[in-house]
Amino acid sequence: MLRLVPIYCGARSSLLAPLAARLTEIFGLPVEQHPPLFDPETAFDPSRGQYNSRVLLARLLADAPAARRVLGVAGVDLFIPVLSYVFGEAQLGGRAAVVSLHRLDNQVYGLPADGDLLFARLLKEAVHELGHTYDLVHCHDDRCVMASSTYVEGIDLKSERFCGSCRALLRERQKAGGRP
Repeated sequence: MLRLVPIYCGARSSLLAPLAARLTEIFGLPVEQHPPLFDPETAFDPSRGQYNSRVLLARLLADAPAARRVLGVAGVDLFIPVLSYVFGEAQLGGRAAVVSLHRLDNQVYGLPADGDLLFARLLKEAVHELGHTYDLVHCHDDRCVMASSTYVEGIDLKSERFCGSCRALLRERQKAGGRP
C-alpha cells in the first residue's frame, strides 16, 4: 500500500485523487490517502520561510510504519540545507518521499494558473521521487521521468514514464520485494 499524505494542500487537494489513480496504474500499489498525524510546522524554518524536506521525510516515515511506501504532497516550499529549494526528495532505497506543489505552480513565476500543467508536473515529480524509493538513480535519458530536474522547465521536457532501462530496474526491484 502507498500512503498519500496531503500537507497544506488546501484547494489543490483536488489533485490528489487523480494522482492516486495514476500512481496505482504506474506502481501497481493501492493508494490510501491519510492526513498527517504530525504537526508539519515542526519542519518550518523561519529564517528561510520554507519547510525542511528531510524533517518531513522523517515524520512521514514515523507516521506510516505499515505502509510499503509513503508520499507526502506539500503545498509549501521545500528545501534541504545545501539547496535553496527542492521540488521533492526521497530516501534512496527507502520508503518515504515528499513532493512540493509550490514551485510546480505557474503562478509562482507570475504566469496564469494552469491546472493541467500543474497536475502533469506533480505526477512527474511524484513518480520520480517514488522511483528513488526503489533505488533508481538519476537517468541520463532526458525524456525519462528519472532525469534530474533543477528547473521547472526540465520537468516539462521529460515524460511521466520510465525509459526502458529504468522500467526494467523498477520491475526487477518490485519483484524482489521492492526494498525495503
